[in-house]
Amino acid sequence: MNNVEHDKRLGQDMNIAANPVIEADQTIYLKDYQKPSFIVDSIDLNIQVYSDHSLVSSKLEMQRQTAGDLVLLGRDLELQSIKLNGQTLNASDYHLDAEQLVIANAPDQVLLEIVVKIHPESNTMLEGLYQASSDLFVTQNEPEGFRKITFYPDRPDVLSVFTTRVEADKKYPVLLANGNLLETGEVDANRHYAVWQDPTKKPSYLFACVIGDLAVMKDSYVTSEGRNVALEIYAEEKDIPKCKIAMEALKHSMRWDEEHYGLPYDLDNYMIVATSAFNMGAMENKGLNIFNTSCVLADEEYTTDAAIMRVQSVIAHEYFHNWTGNRITCRDWFQLCLKEGLTVFRDQSFSEDLQSAAVQRIDDVAVLKAHQFPEDSGPLSHPPRPDHFVEINNFYTATVYEKGAEINRMMATLLGKEKFRQGTDEYFRRHDGQAVTVEDWVAALTAGSGVDLSNFLTWYNQPGTPKLQVKAEYDVETQIYRLHFKQSLKPHAKYPNLKAVPIPVALALFDAESGEQLTLNSEALFENGVKDGVYLFDQDEATIEFSGVTAKPVVSLLRNFSAPVNLDFDYSEKELAFLLQYETNGFNQWQATQTLLERILLDDQPAEIYIEAMLNTLPDVIEKDPLLASRLFDVPSE
Repeated sequence: MNNVEHDKRLGQDMNIAANPVIEADQTIYLKDYQKPSFIVDSIDLNIQVYSDHSLVSSKLEMQRQTAGDLVLLGRDLELQSIKLNGQTLNASDYHLDAEQLVIANAPDQVLLEIVVKIHPESNTMLEGLYQASSDLFVTQNEPEGFRKITFYPDRPDVLSVFTTRVEADKKYPVLLANGNLLETGEVDANRHYAVWQDPTKKPSYLFACVIGDLAVMKDSYVTSEGRNVALEIYAEEKDIPKCKIAMEALKHSMRWDEEHYGLPYDLDNYMIVATSAFNMGAMENKGLNIFNTSCVLADEEYTTDAAIMRVQSVIAHEYFHNWTGNRITCRDWFQLCLKEGLTVFRDQSFSEDLQSAAVQRIDDVAVLKAHQFPEDSGPLSHPPRPDHFVEINNFYTATVYEKGAEINRMMATLLGKEKFRQGTDEYFRRHDGQAVTVEDWVAALTAGSGVDLSNFLTWYNQPGTPKLQVKAEYDVETQIYRLHFKQSLKPHAKYPNLKAVPIPVALALFDAESGEQLTLNSEALFENGVKDGVYLFDQDEATIEFSGVTAKPVVSLLRNFSAPVNLDFDYSEKELAFLLQYETNGFNQWQATQTLLERILLDDQPAEIYIEAMLNTLPDVIEKDPLLASRLFDVPSE
């Protein structure tokens, strides 16, 4: 999901224990997770929309998974009737309160038929089905909106096949739901219907339907498997010409996911609905994304480059959820960082391929430092995978999204492209069609890559931004260059036993005279004998040695911002100017420029050293990466 601020990143209680009634002020704990008593093999929905109410009929085929009552969650629903295995139930046959419907002693195989009345026309909570404007009804079900549509085990670890019939007045010509269109027809002279089926099992938070008066832009895409996918973007007639950039971004995203992760699209159509009345930025409902127009509409002539890149990024993010979030989803909402952190990392990588990779990384780190670092050092600091919550909506945070993405980036940096791809292939092979945990993700990466990544779970389970202190030492006689590392975390009242985290330190050494990048000789590196090295620092303190270094080098540390830490290394102005001129990593070149400019401005120093380095490097950077060249003139903002 995507908020206008950043991927929803900035939605009610979750029933994870033995199906208790959850009070608004009750804390829910990860350790109390239990499987649902019943799972849903299939659900048939019939949604009939009228001017002053809507009727929702559901038919649920369920089977017992564990001992316990049959519990369905529901809010603001007017129960009209309920049948269990063909028998109408009386009020004495079940317990109904404001949060749930409970049937005790239910048989192991259940066919439930339920009819409820809801009021989307007066739904001001903007959860479930609601009337977004006079001519449009939409849904928003993440995290717990589906329980406002019908009674259901509304939790992410209950996956089912959805068949949906949508019926409304003909003044709403567009009737959409998840999956493939099976049937359309007329009910009478004034009403019509459409039947959709999503063959892929999904949790209820990914259900969507749209009823309205919208125009459509159509295109198509042929997947790597030969599937011809109909692509449709629905919007107001006046906005359709501004959907072209979004459509191209969608096709590019589909191709990118095939090429980089081997993940083709799996349905016959992919639909996006863009409306200014949608309350979130964007939502990844399976095959039927719903977007605010701010994340879709763009014009090549008038829209800024930054706004166009945002459209491309959000389109990609929601599409990438098709596999990382939809086909493989979260076992519970504590695992939110699994689907969102991984998908943010994927959309960032996609954006790096669209434009300057260095500039994309600069922008992503800027967001991280502006939003997540302050959050991690303040009173609302929490782990990317929290161990408790009162209100799940409060955990759509920068830590879950942005820091979650950085954890995935760290593992990808350590493994390298080939091993990381082997790990992700194993993840998709193992867990397609499942609701999983962070542990499942890390275990699959470990198995696929052959590299033990279990220590990275520490990042998921504790808060705080580590401080990474590095000191350098050069021994002329032995020609050994040493780096002394130390990490520390600010004490946290709720997490008193903070551990050292694994920090992949991407680094390079340069000849201080020629600017040549040196081959690294150190057994401490993840891979020895390379120029672009990675050292996995996972202790409180450690020292690594580089042999065969004939003169004191210039070191480049934390290249490409390889870990979300605060680096403390005492660079001289001369070394910063050197890195500005010779550094081959665009992010670190920019960072050296920022640090050097900051010192010049704050200390009122002469700028000659900066000007000379810029004059020496700028022509080459302009030729290779003109966008990065423009960013080397950024004035430090902090």
